[in-house]
Amino acid sequence: QVQLVESGGGLVQTGGSLRLSCVASGSIFSINTIGWYRQAPGNQRELVALMGSGGYTNYADSVKGRFTISRDNAKNTVYLQMNSLRPEDTAVYYCNLRQALGSYWGQGTQVTVSS
Repeated sequence: QVQLVESGGGLVQTGGSLRLSCVASGSIFSINTIGWYRQAPGNQRELVALMGSGGYTNYADSVKGRFTISRDNAKNTVYLQMNSLRPEDTAVYYCNLRQALGSYWGQGTQVTVSS
């Protein structure tokens, strides 16, 4: 089993920055993909950014150039540095880990960007 715990969300003004963290524990394989998704009220959950264990990254077009995903494999932690935040970035952000045995989600952390 895998557990994911997110932190770092909060309230920030437009143009501000936040850094989200997600710590993974449990049965984590060396080959996996870990990433961030978000869900705003009334919307479907959408991909924000993900990173493979080999370093591959993928970003949503809406966050390219503003958000950066990184991971520290020694700490089983993934980060999402969010700069130039906009009100439309307001959502619950979820951490996701995918590996051979399945896909796992964290409980989410709220990010609110005020205009």
